[in-house]
Amino acid sequence: MYSMICLTAALMIAFIYWQFEKGRYNDVVYAENIKKSADEARAANAAKTSFLSRMTHDIRTPLNGIIGLLNIDENHPDDAELIKANRAKMLVAANHLLSLINDVLQMSKLESGEIVLAHEPISLIELANDINTLMEQRATEAGVDIEYDKDESKIKYPYVYASPLHIRQIFLNIYGNCIKYNKSNGRVETRFSFLGVKDNVVTYKWIISDTGIGMSKDFLKHIFEPFAQERTDARSIYNGTGLGMAIVKELIDKMNGTIEVTSIEGEGSTFTITIPFEIADKEQFLQKTKLNKNVDIKGLKLLLVEDNELNAEIAETLLGDEGAVITAVSDGRQAVDNFKSNPPGTYDAILMDVMMPVMDGITATKIIRAMDRPDAKEIPILAMTANAFDEDAKSCIDAGMNAHLAKPLQMDVVVATIDMYCRKNK
Repeated sequence: MYSMICLTAALMIAFIYWQFEKGRYNDVVYAENIKKSADEARAANAAKTSFLSRMTHDIRTPLNGIIGLLNIDENHPDDAELIKANRAKMLVAANHLLSLINDVLQMSKLESGEIVLAHEPISLIELANDINTLMEQRATEAGVDIEYDKDESKIKYPYVYASPLHIRQIFLNIYGNCIKYNKSNGRVETRFSFLGVKDNVVTYKWIISDTGIGMSKDFLKHIFEPFAQERTDARSIYNGTGLGMAIVKELIDKMNGTIEVTSIEGEGSTFTITIPFEIADKEQFLQKTKLNKNVDIKGLKLLLVEDNELNAEIAETLLGDEGAVITAVSDGRQAVDNFKSNPPGTYDAILMDVMMPVMDGITATKIIRAMDRPDAKEIPILAMTANAFDEDAKSCIDAGMNAHLAKPLQMDVVVATIDMYCRKNK
């Protein structure tokens, strides 16, 4: 009996001790989880602060240049040569600012899987020539010699399906870095090779080498990370955002390709890119080229809906230069009233801003599409808006618009889009 009591007491003590230890363990785990969450929150805040700091610096730098040059022009209104030179500099600064914004937006879209690659017939020879033309000018300005493998016989299948915008972006980023981080009288060399074809898919390889400043082995491990830059002065000296190579890697991955980088500090870097392409038919490419060359909006009557006077003036002038006849209104309500009060066939297309006072473009589009007249359902309505995210484009299409054109506008794209939808409508 005594032994049973002792055993029971021992078990109770053991159970109590186990419960105590379990509670203490849970407390430790809970505390560790709290600490981990706090550390992650601090890291996220630090990353956000670092991002905002970098973006503030990168946005303010070209803006400062543009504002400063405008002030100089105002102080020297009679110096035509100075004003002309300053305009060229402002365009460079504005384009740099635009590329920064585009990089940030594109990196965000790539990380969320929202980027959609085009699938259209292209000529690799023509695309390469376009890229070479752009890079030769930049290389000349930087005092760098650029050499290409010009043996077109290596391009066994020149016509392929691809996303030309993104292919161009990949190579402009890589060549741009090879030139930017090169030395005076440096060199950039390209070797090209055909790796074979299987199941109507051809694979090509590019090896791009430079004689630039190179990178350390430690930095190479992080080269494809967003905002990665080895030198703290890179943003000031080289105008780099640290997003270019991250975008390149994401795009090549989406194309089922590969990219490898080797580098030696002080000697240069080598980029090896392989990309597979579905083979296209030459006639498909020629047909697409023919359509692009026949773009014409002369005589088209366009209703321009834009609340910003400067933007309206610019669009009206540029579209007028292309031969279009423009009627401009400043908000969605005016657009609805104007369309409703004019007979069918008055306008060939409507160019619709989205964010406007009185009535926004989404609401105006829905009202026009709901009107009881045949042209209300058929007239092309094209969004021309600074709301540039994919969800913004989706909202426009869902409202009944035919296309979404993001500001700042690329007039060749605007004109081609107007022509395409008006031609379809006719």
